[in-house]
Amino acid sequence: MDIENLIKNIKVKLLKNTSINHVQIEDKTYLHLKHSSHQKNKFHVKLTIESDYLKKMSKLEASKKIHKIIEYEIKNFIHSIQILIK
Repeated sequence: MDIENLIKNIKVKLLKNTSINHVQIEDKTYLHLKHSSHQKNKFHVKLTIESDYLKKMSKLEASKKIHKIIEYEIKNFIHSIQILIK
């Protein structure tokens, strides 16, 4: 999967499965290119999510919910993920 399709899939899943006003997804893979653990076709993504619903939860609860929704993508295509909830 390429990064554009990955971003599209993540957006669709998050918007469909939880109450989110807006989600911005950035490709930060360049931060991991020189790491020995870097794998081709595994990406580093940063999610910036605007959601009153998730903001009411603890950071741990909100992160778990997001991880559950995009579990397949994390397992197969994501090396590292950052989550910022506004």
